This record gives sequence, C-alpha cells and structure tokens, in this order.
Amino acid sequence: MHSGGMNSRPKGRLNISSVGPRFGSAKVASAVIRGALILAVVLSALLLIAIRPAQAQTETVLYNFTGGSDGGYPNSRLTSDGKGNFYGTTGSGGLGYGTVFELSPDSSGGWKETTLYSFTGGADGAWPVYSYVIFDSVGNLYGTASLGGNGYGVVFKLSPVGASWTETVLYSFCAQIWCMDGADPMNGLIMDAAGNLYGTTWQGIFGNGTVFELSPSGGGWKEQVIYTAETNASNPGLTMDAAGNIFGVSASTVFELSPNGQGGWNGNVIYTFNHPKLGSTPVGTPAVDQAGNLYGTTAFGGAKGYGTVYKLIPGTKEWKEKTLYSFKGGPKDGSRPWAGIVFDAAGNIYGTTDWGGKSAVGTVFELVPPIGTGKYYTEKVLWNFNITDGSEPEASLMLAGAGKLYGTTQFGGSSGNGVVFKVKMPVNSPISTSQGVR
Repeated sequence: MHSGGMNSRPKGRLNISSVGPRFGSAKVASAVIRGALILAVVLSALLLIAIRPAQAQTETVLYNFTGGSDGGYPNSRLTSDGKGNFYGTTGSGGLGYGTVFELSPDSSGGWKETTLYSFTGGADGAWPVYSYVIFDSVGNLYGTASLGGNGYGVVFKLSPVGASWTETVLYSFCAQIWCMDGADPMNGLIMDAAGNLYGTTWQGIFGNGTVFELSPSGGGWKEQVIYTAETNASNPGLTMDAAGNIFGVSASTVFELSPNGQGGWNGNVIYTFNHPKLGSTPVGTPAVDQAGNLYGTTAFGGAKGYGTVYKLIPGTKEWKEKTLYSFKGGPKDGSRPWAGIVFDAAGNIYGTTDWGGKSAVGTVFELVPPIGTGKYYTEKVLWNFNITDGSEPEASLMLAGAGKLYGTTQFGGSSGNGVVFKVKMPVNSPISTSQGVR
C-alpha cells in the first residue's frame, strides 16, 4: 500500500524467501496462499492525486484499463506485430484472472483496446504475472500464466480464428512428482529458430526456480528443465544471443546456458552480486548488444541502495561487471528498477523505475554513454509518473520509431487499474548532468 512517505512505502512483492514447495495434502491450501501472494503484486496500491509536473518530454496515455472485461493491472512489456498494433497481458480483470489484449490505432487518432482472451482460472490458466506474449511466424501468440492448469501455471498459445482467438494449453506445470518440472511461471517466453520455447518458473525443484525448454514432439509438446537456479528470482526473464546462448538471472546471479552439441545445455554462473555497492537482487530480462555485452538492472544496492543499471563484459576467463548508474532515489531521480532495459542504435539505454521521481511512483529514464574520454554515463529522467498518467511501471519498455518509448504501468490512470503509455522525446533534447557512479 502507498503511504505518504517516499521511502516508507512497502512493496507488494512476492516473498520469495518464505514460500517453499507445495505438495501432497497441502496443495489446496498452498494454492490459496500463492494466489494471495500473487494478487499482492497487482492489488497493493491506493489512488493518490498529483499535479503533472512540467517536463521537456511528452507522455501520452494511450489506454486506461478499467479492471472490467478489458483487464486491469498490466505489468508486462508490450509486443509489436510490426503493423502498428501492440499486444500484452493484464494480471487481473476479464473474467477475474487476467487477459491478453491488443491495442490498435483507430480512425480518430486514438487507440482501441480489444480483449483477445480472458483467463477463467481453471485448466486454461490464471494471472499472467509479468508475462509478455510473443509471435511465431504464422501469427500465433505464446505466453505463460502463473497459476491454473494443474494449479501451478501453464504455457499457452493463442491462435487467430476469423475475428476471434482460440487458446491452447501447451503445458501445465507440476505434472511431475515434487514439481520436478517447475511451478509458477512468472515471465514470458523466448523462441529459437527451431520453434522451441524457453521460459522460467518461480519455483520447482526443492523450491528453487527453473529454466525450462518446451519442444514440439509427436503432435504435442515435451517439457524439460534445463537449469535450476540456486535461489528464486522475481520477474526473471530470458534472452538469447545470436549464437543461441541463453542468459537470465536468479535472485543473486546472472547465468548463461550454452548448447552442448548433444541436445542438452551447459549452465554457468557468469556473475554473482556479492557486494551491495555494486548492486543486489538482479531483476527483469537481460539485454545483449552486438558485441556480446550483457546489460540489466538490480532492484537494490548501488551507491545509495536504490538499485543500479549494470553491464557485464565477457573476458577470456571471466565476465567483468561495470556499474553504469546507481539510482539516488528522491524526487529528482528514480529508484527500484524492476525490469530490464532497451537500447537504441547509438547505445543510449532506456528503462523504468518502479519508485522515485517527483510523485514517488516511478520514472522513465535514459542513460547516455560517456563522450570522448569520459568515464560515466549521464542519466536523464524522461518522465515522472504522477498516478493520473500511470503509477509503478514494472515492465521493460518497447522502443518503436525514433524517440518513441511505449510501456505499461500496473497502477494509476483514470480508474487506478493501470495504463499503456507513450513517451515521446524532442529532437536533440538536452541531457542532464546527473552523473552515474561506477
């Protein structure tokens, strides 16, 4: 819930340290507990009223969710179909268990929201928490729901059929004893060139999170766990480089999975966050540049304890970490980034913070690489959310077109149920002199 103080507001997070495996006779009770915990992610804020501050950039709310049939509390990033339409998920609303939606420009210059699918909470899944959707080559959508199915979440496919969409559950988790196949998927999927799907579960083997592979097999799908994280992670996404290596995060590490040439995978921790000044609790989906460097965020730690943006540079023997920016918190800066970053062709980095800014409900930020012999990235707050235009963004941004960033906030807007927004930057906008901390 929000409190009046900027540094005292508790977060509606899943308590990853206090929830263990749920099996046997405790399954029903545990499912109720898990449902309450996951709902806390999307139902933990009170509406406030704030005045929009004057800012050089412009923010436009493309859609205000109502929490009804259109869904509510979106905390996934958006996916573009390349035709100007955006797709995403909501953690609640619809029939009560979340939705998959499409946002399309209309003839009047506004945007139309269409609910493609409403989860029922049964075998089809429930509550797609942090779950973005992806397209295959023929226009089907794929994603995850954190509960439903066997009670421990599903991987689903939506297929266009005429003017509607049909859902197919590809896999229901905890189909194996002790949930050896994983439980509670909490992010989206990636797909390789062969059509195999990869994702993460928040729990699974002995309570630890997993990375799974889902492969087409005999008209169905075969699931296998290819990596077990030593600790659970919040909002743990995956990314794949051009060579087919997969990168992800646990609650304290960044790991790499490499094909072993025999149909399996070799897992390796490439960096451990064991010094708070360099960041702690990596979150979100890492990003890889063309040189093979890896970028991400930590929700905590750094010079002031409000989180960081980091870069991992591959070496001959080990990866080297460089802190690109440490958030300062307070009204002039963001804090608690809860998602990954995106970068443009010039190497500028863009992301969101879930907290901080002038209204203490999050920001959109830009990091600009050092020029010449400079050592530090410069940070600029592109937008301060004020609740009426969105609150607490927890998803990565989408960069579409020159200077246009699109995203979601899980709260705020006209009814408090979250928004889809656009931030447009003016050409040659000035860069602030706020310095990062290495």
